[in-house]
Amino acid sequence: MTSLAADHATRMPVHVDHVHLAVRDLPMVSAFYRDMIGLGSIEKSESGEVLGVAGQPLLTLLSEKDAVIAPRNAPGLFHTAFLLPDRTELGRFLVHAAGQNVPLQGASDHLVSEALYLDDPEGNGIEIYRDRRRDEWDYLDDGTVKMATHGLDPQALYDETPKDKWEGMAPGTTIGHVHLKVSEVAQAEAFFRDALGLDLMATYPGAGFFASGRYHHHVAANIWNSRGAPKRAAGMTGLAEYSLRFNDPALLQTTLAQLDRLEIPVSRDGNSASLTDPWGMRLKLAA
Repeated sequence: MTSLAADHATRMPVHVDHVHLAVRDLPMVSAFYRDMIGLGSIEKSESGEVLGVAGQPLLTLLSEKDAVIAPRNAPGLFHTAFLLPDRTELGRFLVHAAGQNVPLQGASDHLVSEALYLDDPEGNGIEIYRDRRRDEWDYLDDGTVKMATHGLDPQALYDETPKDKWEGMAPGTTIGHVHLKVSEVAQAEAFFRDALGLDLMATYPGAGFFASGRYHHHVAANIWNSRGAPKRAAGMTGLAEYSLRFNDPALLQTTLAQLDRLEIPVSRDGNSASLTDPWGMRLKLAA
């Protein structure tokens, strides 16, 4: 695996480690993530498949043939964001997507990053992005980071990218962040900032962005489609579990102590713990 810069998303005290999706058509969705997104198969069974890059698990697909397709306004996944090593790899993915007629939902410049957006065959959102260098980010006086949503010119990115053979996601690709649909932004702030100890790094109308180590965001939460929605019901497709990795085991223990003080139920298992977030999704915390 390629070496990662000290300010990389996964070098922060806490970062996103893994995402689990419940899917109805495992072969179809798996083929999409392998052939179109460029993940490799790491482990496969009748009940699911683990996918990743260079042997590093990133995404688990769980076969739930009887699951109900999650309504658009239900809490759940807005997108899983795969962080590429650099802009060249972002361009190489774009060239591949164009060659395979993969429809993109959008292309944005967020000041801190550049991103391409699409959906998998069951409607799970995907972001493919690259970060700008940290010294190019603009931090504000209150400690937050300046972000925006400007248009990214896909044609310019395509034109400047080498048209060599694409062999999937490059080593060093990780999950940079996960973006959730939630019921209330204030509830998300209470959970991710006050309970889990992440910093509020940016706000948009109807959304909050939370991170560790002054990264732009490891978790985002919005109410754009799900304002006031009840908890996620069991038996739905989409996000089943997401994981946060603590690079410092002591910090995990501090976080677990805070969850205890707030009387948030947590199940412990050695160096990991699991709980249900306020919107009905499983969250794993691990050191």
